[in-house]
Amino acid sequence: MTVKLALSALCLGLALGLLGALAKTSPYKPLRWVGGSYSTIVRGVPELLWVLFIYFGSVTLMSQLGDLLGIPGLELSAFAAGVIALGLCFGAYATEVFRGALLAIPKGHREAGLALGLSKGRIFSKLVLPQMWRIALPGLGNLFMILMKDTALVSVIGLEEIMRQSQNGVTSTKEPFTFYMVAAMIYLGLTILAMTGMHFMEKRAGRGFARANS
Repeated sequence: MTVKLALSALCLGLALGLLGALAKTSPYKPLRWVGGSYSTIVRGVPELLWVLFIYFGSVTLMSQLGDLLGIPGLELSAFAAGVIALGLCFGAYATEVFRGALLAIPKGHREAGLALGLSKGRIFSKLVLPQMWRIALPGLGNLFMILMKDTALVSVIGLEEIMRQSQNGVTSTKEPFTFYMVAAMIYLGLTILAMTGMHFMEKRAGRGFARANS
């Protein structure tokens, strides 16, 4: 459940982060305002509060939507609320990572694409996006480590992930050190696996760049 929650929030957060970065670097002022407001507001509120806001704040909205659609008792699950909250927070931080990566790409690369007759869409997908991904990957890796540990926050709304199971074990056996130590070891193991995966991804993303500099 912890891995499923983290990966689902990662997918949502990457999409939001990329859209936020494109908005913040847009030549249009309203889009820059939207991107800046998103990253500032979300990063300024603790992740735990976002989990609580989205889970409990959705109760009235989902109830009204259920009445409108003729589906009584419609509600947002703890898993969905956790994915939205953690994805929203990850996306806000990823916005700044992607924005920095976009600004690090020389403008001459885009101009070269225009000189070759490429459309703006192909310039972004073939020239900008691969370079942006390579530059942003280390920062995104660090954010994913934080995201993996932030999944523990979703235990407050009843999702049966690692911390929730640990708390249940402590309640049943009155042995907090044992269960929390096991939880810590599981989180550490997941972090090591994620770090190993990120290492291979960074190595693969930078292989062309390494050849060019050799």
